[in-house]
Amino acid sequence: MKNSKTAISSNIQIQDPFWSEYIRLVREVMVPYQWETLNDRVEGIEPSHAIRNFKIAANLESGDFYGMVFQDSDVAKWLEAAAYLLETHSDPALEEIADGVIDIIVKAQREDGYINTYFMLKEPGREWSNLAECHELYCAGHMIEAGVAYYRATGKRELLEVVSRFADYIDTVFGQESGKLHGYDGHQEIELALIKLYHATENGKYLELSRYFLEQRGTQPHYFEQEWEKRGGTVHFPHLSIAHDHRYSQSHLPVREQTTAEGHAVRLVYMCTAMADIAAETGDAVMLSACKKLWDNIVNKRMYITGGIGSMEQGESFTADYDLPGDLAYAETCASVGLIFFARRMLRLDRNSKYADVMERALYNTVISGISLDGTKFFYVNPLEVYPEVLGKNKNYNHVKAERQGWFTCACCPPNAARLLASLGEYIYTISNDTIYVELYIGGTTKGVVNGISVRIEQHSDYVSEGHVRFIITPETSGEFTLALRMPVWCEEAEVTVGSQSQTFYDGGDDGYIRLTREWHPGDTVDLLLSMPVKIMSSHPRVRQTFSKVALQRGPFVYCMEEADNGKRLYQLRLQDECEFSLGENKEFPVGVKTISVVGQRLKPEHEWDDELYHGNSRWILEDAELKFVPYFTWANRGVGEMSVWIEGNH
Repeated sequence: MKNSKTAISSNIQIQDPFWSEYIRLVREVMVPYQWETLNDRVEGIEPSHAIRNFKIAANLESGDFYGMVFQDSDVAKWLEAAAYLLETHSDPALEEIADGVIDIIVKAQREDGYINTYFMLKEPGREWSNLAECHELYCAGHMIEAGVAYYRATGKRELLEVVSRFADYIDTVFGQESGKLHGYDGHQEIELALIKLYHATENGKYLELSRYFLEQRGTQPHYFEQEWEKRGGTVHFPHLSIAHDHRYSQSHLPVREQTTAEGHAVRLVYMCTAMADIAAETGDAVMLSACKKLWDNIVNKRMYITGGIGSMEQGESFTADYDLPGDLAYAETCASVGLIFFARRMLRLDRNSKYADVMERALYNTVISGISLDGTKFFYVNPLEVYPEVLGKNKNYNHVKAERQGWFTCACCPPNAARLLASLGEYIYTISNDTIYVELYIGGTTKGVVNGISVRIEQHSDYVSEGHVRFIITPETSGEFTLALRMPVWCEEAEVTVGSQSQTFYDGGDDGYIRLTREWHPGDTVDLLLSMPVKIMSSHPRVRQTFSKVALQRGPFVYCMEEADNGKRLYQLRLQDECEFSLGENKEFPVGVKTISVVGQRLKPEHEWDDELYHGNSRWILEDAELKFVPYFTWANRGVGEMSVWIEGNH
């Protein structure tokens, strides 16, 4: 059973006061910069060697493999991002470079269809011997996604044929049949990629292979332990016990029985994305139920206010319900990218704006926090509180950085963010039968077919600044259908004007959407004005790290304080009960993005503290202090300094 809900993805041209700059950065800065990095032409950062690995495997150069076991995936994600850019904008120079990379990959592919430069160059003959750790299926999945995206963008089949041959080969290796390996990937990715390959080729074998990998996970006897014993107990990552720590790879239970978000955060949301895909394609109600349970646990008990997930550095993992330390947060950029993938799929299955709300939260906060405003530096980890004085000294914070980095030894996040932003058009709308759902308010133009009518939609968005959006609806022929506008979770009042008729809404109904059902005519306009007050946010009382603290949010943006505006010792600051917020702008930030100022207080000792570390008769006073908050995604663009999302509130 194929689900009828689809995203509008082709021929979307984003023209948005906020997001157009990010698309420009991806096209003009990030993708070219990452290309130079993949070719080891950027000074001052560790060589990638990723392109050279493929050249060596293709016998175009001599040398040895260099890099992480999953180094191939950086090339695949770069190709995927390039494909999304080519889909929306002709770029002969970029296409020529991509074609050149694909030619190398074609030459590198083994005769049987296998392609993985680590095993081809460094451990030939040991393929599929360490699925738990060595990312063969993960790298295959990313290459499959690249092949599908490039075919869709250009119509060129070379990479699609490479990945189809690889998938065909994988299908001969894995399965329930006698003589095949009964294993599955240690890092989920192949499953969601195979669904894309199924859509591109209409070959049902790939759908079944995806379902096999999901259903095999967590079965007994445990495959990772079996292969560990077979290879004599050797491990690739000695600091982790991946073969035996089954929660780390979500292989502790069959996927349909999992109810809590466990283990490595990126792996979990990639797995959930594939589970939602399978539920949509097959009508598997039990799989859908498992998706809903995992979603609820992530979002309601294990997600940061910024949309970050994964609260522990060890294993880049989830921990326990309501355990959300801001200063020790991992909140990997890739994990929020994966959460957006999961949310997008859930919107197909379970019509509710709550999925788009989380998609927006992760996108506007953690994902773009992972990128500097000039597009050349990146965060792997996205903490909610930073005190530079302890970094490099307290080893518990070794994963936390006070400034973005040029690249990483494990460089998954920069190309992951690039491919998401390059494909951002896929996330704006969903069509379901006679309804066009607006999931994200991002300006641009697109076309789709709703209720049998071809419709052009122009969205003019001043969303991030003023909460105002205008739609111009142009059906090819007049006809009736529904335009469903998401009422964001942060909005308490929305004014909708269609032509000259206005109406005020205070909620979006049961599923969170304001529905406008009417006969539409070419040139009809809809104006949406969303109230956008500064909101004082609190966390669940069981989140001990933020108990009695508050955070500020305006529209989709979560805010933070920085030392650049507020001085040192941010933990001494307090927000008062009665607050009058004023909005401003910073010329260093994107146009229209607001800063927030408010009179608060600083808690100080009544007298100067002497050299004693502890004192029994200290008295404290509160002094008025002008507090300034900036959107979280902008932090660390003005030098190294303290940062905090949460502030003490007077309750």
